[in-house]
Amino acid sequence: MVNSRGYSHSRASSTSKFLPRKPTLYTITVYIILLFAFSIVIFLFYTRDVLEDEQKPLSSEDSQFVQMQDELWNAPSSHGLHPCVKPTSKYKATQGWDRYMTVKSNGGLNQMRTGISDMVAVARIMNATLVIPQLDRRSFWKDSSTFADIFDELHFMTTLQGDVRIVKELPKQLESVPRARKHFTSWSSMGYYQEMTHLWEEYQVIHVAKSDSRLANNDLPIDIQRLRCRALYHALRFSPQIENLGKKLVERLRSRGRRYIALHLRYEKDMLSFTGCTYGLTDAESEELRIMRENTNHWKMKKINATEQRIGGFCPLTPKEIGIFLRALGYLPSTLIYIAAGEIYGGDARLLELKSRFPNLIFKETIATQEELKAFAHHSSQTAALDYIISIESDVFIPSHSGNMARAVEGHRRFLGHRKTITPDRKGLVDIFDKLEAGQLKEGSSLSYLVTKMHKNRQGAPRKRGGSLPGVKGRARFRTEESFYENPYPECICSSKKH
Repeated sequence: MVNSRGYSHSRASSTSKFLPRKPTLYTITVYIILLFAFSIVIFLFYTRDVLEDEQKPLSSEDSQFVQMQDELWNAPSSHGLHPCVKPTSKYKATQGWDRYMTVKSNGGLNQMRTGISDMVAVARIMNATLVIPQLDRRSFWKDSSTFADIFDELHFMTTLQGDVRIVKELPKQLESVPRARKHFTSWSSMGYYQEMTHLWEEYQVIHVAKSDSRLANNDLPIDIQRLRCRALYHALRFSPQIENLGKKLVERLRSRGRRYIALHLRYEKDMLSFTGCTYGLTDAESEELRIMRENTNHWKMKKINATEQRIGGFCPLTPKEIGIFLRALGYLPSTLIYIAAGEIYGGDARLLELKSRFPNLIFKETIATQEELKAFAHHSSQTAALDYIISIESDVFIPSHSGNMARAVEGHRRFLGHRKTITPDRKGLVDIFDKLEAGQLKEGSSLSYLVTKMHKNRQGAPRKRGGSLPGVKGRARFRTEESFYENPYPECICSSKKH
């Protein structure tokens, strides 16, 4: 016991010599200060090169690259132009006419929007009360949406109350009276509709069976042209449900990347069938499109030469061609691209070559929840309205084909300040794509030079609306004119005194 205790005591004594003393508050403070100072030295050492690099001017190559990227995204100069839709001093307020015009709109969303705007102007010319138009339910999309489902009905009526009297429906006492049923002539003048007022001598109600392209693009009084702009750009606001979700989707796109392209990829079944464009499709797909065209009664052209269509520049660019086009312009593979379109013909497989060049393809389904899109299911005009909002707000808009939406979006972007819109020269590009296919040209600087040069003046810069093609006579010339809604300059876009 004694030996054991003695051993323990001597071991404890010897060990205590090596135990550290309890550090004082002063010692701890000194250690912390030294550690902090050492950290600062290390930080300054490693960031010295970074700070020096930031102070160095960009090399000529880097500056050129930055400048090129800015040019790709920057809108063209508007040269002081601005929207002008106010009526002139000669314009008189509307009166409460006791004669009514009912309208059946035809076509997809944007065909109906521009048609309704025309009908507002026609009602004004003919001194008629306009009944809220019925929307097309029989077209390819078979959308059952009503006017109030897509548009803010009350806003439409109140915005135009000084221009045209608008009512939700016919008075009950007029529901069963005989109506004059008219297919007004396309691209008609002011004089044509003034002559049509003789119908009021026999009828109190005129029913218009078609609304699209019923007014001339040119040679109309400025107050009528500005009324068309007020109707389309101010009065035909989308319903709150559509507007709210559209704005949310734009915000979500911005959160993914500061800038984005809205690509109207019009490579859908109905467009390919209607135009007879089968380049790159299988025999089975081509036959399916031919049968669809044969079975669609209101499509007049049944036999179409697909090769001639493509060479003439009448076909939408394929997803692969769009990918080549965008890379040739100089857009980086990391570019965020929103696909403003319905179901792409051929599905995801058809998008593979576009996606290999630009992996960041975004669809509605990518940025909206299933719950958010649930209310829009089976309502293609409502989903097209979402695409329209996102396209209008994009940094760059590029349509693969010059259809109704492409023209409407381009015109609206011009109206809002000539936001950048790149319109592919499809006819010119076909020749380039064929040379690529034949191995006579390769992707790279030579291709980029050709494509960039070809599209130098196709980026939405201000210009007056184009007239009919030379040599085209009679009423056929109207079909070749640039649409009023594609470019409402100069009637609805004015220059400031400073410019």
